[in-house]
Amino acid sequence: MSTDPAPTPHATAEQVEAAWRNPKLANVLYHDWEAGTYDEKWSISYDQRCIDYAAGRFRLVSGWDGRPYERALELGSGTGFFLLNLMQAGVAKQGSVTDLSPGMVQAALRNAGHLGLDVDGRVADAERIPYDDDTFDLVVGHAVLHHIPDVEASLREVLRVLRPGGRFVFAGEPTTVGDAYARKLGQLTWKATTTLTKLGPLKGWRRPQAELDESSRAAALESVVDIHTFDPDDLERTAQRAGARQVRVATEEFSAAMLGWPVRTFEAAVPAGRLGLRWAMFAYHGWQRLSWLDEHVLSRVVPRGWFYNALVTGTKPSP
Repeated sequence: MSTDPAPTPHATAEQVEAAWRNPKLANVLYHDWEAGTYDEKWSISYDQRCIDYAAGRFRLVSGWDGRPYERALELGSGTGFFLLNLMQAGVAKQGSVTDLSPGMVQAALRNAGHLGLDVDGRVADAERIPYDDDTFDLVVGHAVLHHIPDVEASLREVLRVLRPGGRFVFAGEPTTVGDAYARKLGQLTWKATTTLTKLGPLKGWRRPQAELDESSRAAALESVVDIHTFDPDDLERTAQRAGARQVRVATEEFSAAMLGWPVRTFEAAVPAGRLGLRWAMFAYHGWQRLSWLDEHVLSRVVPRGWFYNALVTGTKPSP
């Protein structure tokens, strides 16, 4: 059994206040708080839908040839979404998960156990990875770099624990332009939903005020833990300064993000279970269609820095 610290399931107003001055504390509190409902909140699953999504992101930026990596590490794993789905897709045989949040590490290991995957886990700071030099063939992460205070230091640690010739792939990182319009769309959707559901005919669509207040505190913490946004060119240079070779940054989701953020915000603002399968299919298929538009049409005319997600890969130099 793990001897890592126990998770903090809820954050008090006092803890949220303290977290404003301590981004790492904020990360622990926020992600412990979210661990039990994180998969549901972000529509995370471990079926073919998310297996295809994870493998697609990996292939998009890395040019993966289909051969499995022997041992892989996920940095800032959360509930294990990226690594566990990549393992199911055949990208890696054996895995390790790390996260600053004990609650997230526990959730990732539970998910790995349910899937029958060979995975170990440790609570760890991404700037001081607790594994020996030259341990992994692959290091991955999804929506993690923007939480790390010193991204360049973390990438140096990633290169340290990679074997020579090993690769890292980080996906789901917000661009500076994308984050600006996503946050604005989220704020407008939250305000509209919580205002309109005060009206008589729509009161059944309103979550209890205590739950809305808790979501607002979680959103306050989220604004603290989201430390960075990225310009694609700057992200490439950061990885190169850390010592990586064959660095490449790709971006995705422009019109898809303009649908996705209002959809996710609306889902968070209404009672659980109120939205059914028809809504889920609308959200998923709408995202799919707009992602196709982004990839095949808009990527040719829209600057890459305007897309919401950045993905970065690089390799450790061989001797």
